[in-house]
Amino acid sequence: MNTSGTTRTELSPTARKETLSLRIYSFSSYSTAALVVSFIPLYFLDRGFSEQQIGIIYSTGPFISIFANIILGLASDKYRTIKKLLMLLLFGQLVMISMLFSIENFALVCLIMMGFYFFQTPINPLSDSLLLLSSQYTGTPYALIRIFGSLGFAVTAYSFGLILKQIGSQWTLPLVLCTIAVTLTLTTRIKDYQGSARKIEFSGFFNLIRQRDVFLFFLIILIVSIPHRMYEGFLAVTMRQMGASDSLVGLAWLVSALSEIPILFLLGKYGHKFKELPLLMIASLMYAIRLWMLSEIQDPRWVIAAQAMHSISFGIYFSTALRYLSHLIPDQFRASGQALYAVVWTGLAGVISGMFGGFVYENFGRESFFQMGAIFALVAAAGFLARYLLSRSER
Repeated sequence: MNTSGTTRTELSPTARKETLSLRIYSFSSYSTAALVVSFIPLYFLDRGFSEQQIGIIYSTGPFISIFANIILGLASDKYRTIKKLLMLLLFGQLVMISMLFSIENFALVCLIMMGFYFFQTPINPLSDSLLLLSSQYTGTPYALIRIFGSLGFAVTAYSFGLILKQIGSQWTLPLVLCTIAVTLTLTTRIKDYQGSARKIEFSGFFNLIRQRDVFLFFLIILIVSIPHRMYEGFLAVTMRQMGASDSLVGLAWLVSALSEIPILFLLGKYGHKFKELPLLMIASLMYAIRLWMLSEIQDPRWVIAAQAMHSISFGIYFSTALRYLSHLIPDQFRASGQALYAVVWTGLAGVISGMFGGFVYENFGRESFFQMGAIFALVAAAGFLARYLLSRSER
């Protein structure tokens, strides 16, 4: 389908229908993510697993995501499909979660959760590839579809939290199965957008990522991803140490998810008017401020204010980084580029922040931990500024 010679009016009915399908799919997909992040740890805790065991279970996610994202990204570009892979991944999630019902052994739970993460972690980068590619056909910017993912995460984190408080955490897995099944059904209603149909030469992709601009971009992304993962991974622990209740911790997650929505809307409408690298610099500076605030805050209620800053840090960073990546990576390598981005953003940053960050937190305290994260964010901001100034001088 080529929009170059077709008017907006002729495309609008089909475009509106497809945009609606993508928005509903995004809402449902992030609903599952909210359950996995917010409530499955509490499910394991209520089943008698220790905090250390739960930490071990969740540490498998960033590690396995490195391999899962690369494999699925390359498979998508080779076989020219995203939709079919999304359906396969969602079916795999159903199988893995179903197996958890009857398993009590810790080692087997770890193995099953590792399998679940293999099927779960590539979902977002593949979905982002699909949304980015769809925009040239529907005329709807990525951010105006992705905003419904943030809405799905926020609504699910709050509403399902209230539901589980009433009916008990033993219903967590059935609820996860329901959201996965709904998402799988919705996937059948979206189109399988693809980029260039020419034959893929993977040597071209590996040559591409060795280019200076691409390599430096991913390096700076890693530097800013580490403090993001530090903040995300140790937020609940920090608030609990400050004396926060579970409901206040849940409110913190709700505020951060809701705060993304207006920024994503504004970026979808007006983001194309601004250069990506300066925006990424601003987002990195906001990460530095958030992390510095957490090193100073003593009252957990002030953490809510820091969470509202998520809109400017993550909200700007995530959407803008993907937009900049779409300029660096040709369409035929889009899924592989998204996979590599996910490996850096989720995998490498998660492993580094979990292992190195955990060591700093335990041995040097909360203040040093978050101050170190703020320094990482400042270095990333300087990197984005340097890349912007260098690109202007090369014109």
